[in-house]
Amino acid sequence: MVVMLPSRNTAIGASLLLVIRLLPLSLPPHVPHILHHIRTSGYTLLRDPHHNKGLAFTEKERDAHYLRGLLPPAVLNQDLQEKRLMHNLRQYKVPLQRYMAMMDFQERNERLFYKLLIDNVEELLPVVYTPTVGLGDLGCQGMGIPVGKLSLYTTLGGLHPSVCLPVTIDVGTNNEQLLKDEFYIGLKQRRATGQEYAELLHELMCAVKQNYGERVLIHGTTSVVLAELIASLKLVGGSLAELTFLFLGAGEAGTGIAELIALEISKQTKAPLEETRKKIWLVNSKGLIVHSRMESLQHFKKPWAHEHEPIRALVDAVQSIKPTVLIGSLGIGKTFTKEVVEAMTSFNFLTLLICAGFGLLERTLNHYANVRSSFWEINLIVG
Repeated sequence: MVVMLPSRNTAIGASLLLVIRLLPLSLPPHVPHILHHIRTSGYTLLRDPHHNKGLAFTEKERDAHYLRGLLPPAVLNQDLQEKRLMHNLRQYKVPLQRYMAMMDFQERNERLFYKLLIDNVEELLPVVYTPTVGLGDLGCQGMGIPVGKLSLYTTLGGLHPSVCLPVTIDVGTNNEQLLKDEFYIGLKQRRATGQEYAELLHELMCAVKQNYGERVLIHGTTSVVLAELIASLKLVGGSLAELTFLFLGAGEAGTGIAELIALEISKQTKAPLEETRKKIWLVNSKGLIVHSRMESLQHFKKPWAHEHEPIRALVDAVQSIKPTVLIGSLGIGKTFTKEVVEAMTSFNFLTLLICAGFGLLERTLNHYANVRSSFWEINLIVG
């Protein structure tokens, strides 16, 4: 079983996200037979997304399952169906329209939906997940996030969709617009924090382990990034406390990752958290987060405002801070330019580049798109 939880500092708002595998990692031998044994027919079969094949039903299958008169006469194989669907999707100019069309199709023909994703992964994953699904404080309306995560798990990890279940836990919202909305269906209260939040998660995890056993894995962006850092130490040597970190992106996701790193260093060295934060620098759209910007910063960015002269460009921040690790938590593409990478490698024998969140896939493609050609020339570790 897999349970996925984001940090409370991520920009998902009121929803904690769980993805729970209800069956063992490898399906028992008899399961595929059960999954492919169609017991319904006619209109009911066409309404079953797990078994509906649409126009891909053969002439014999249409006779066997009483589908005559319920489908157009044409028979299209999956490849032709996929070609037709991609043509239709590309007619939409707004990503959200593509997302709505994809979700509607998932409800009708699950098998073809995942074939579409697998064969067109770079084009469609940003549609069914971030940035199209969107982040921010969505309150209880964040179910698109775990549903999108499950699409990744099936498309990239090979998990059968029937063994995955998306769950959203509503812990309130700080979104004023939602709190004042008479049609909002979630809890109209401020988000739970501190001890109340911790007790809720503890109760949840105890219940999950009680029901599904000890095979519970907590997965979240912050923990994955920290795990990558710890694993990379086997190559670069030393400890986390010896590294200097520079983040591109200072949203709640980036600051949440930064906080976990600072906490881990504090745990290892027994140093105060305020001290370990000084090894971590953040850059946002307005430049390096520094003390002189304190009054204009959101509350979650203020702990990262260190004493330093203002710097606007990322490459200038790299040259001044001289970080060992460069972490991207921004959805904008092509920001780790050749100049940035070369600046990092000018003072590091081994350079660590890590992209967080969905960027573990999509942002990696975006950030590094324009420096891939020079990878063989430099000592680069990409996470």
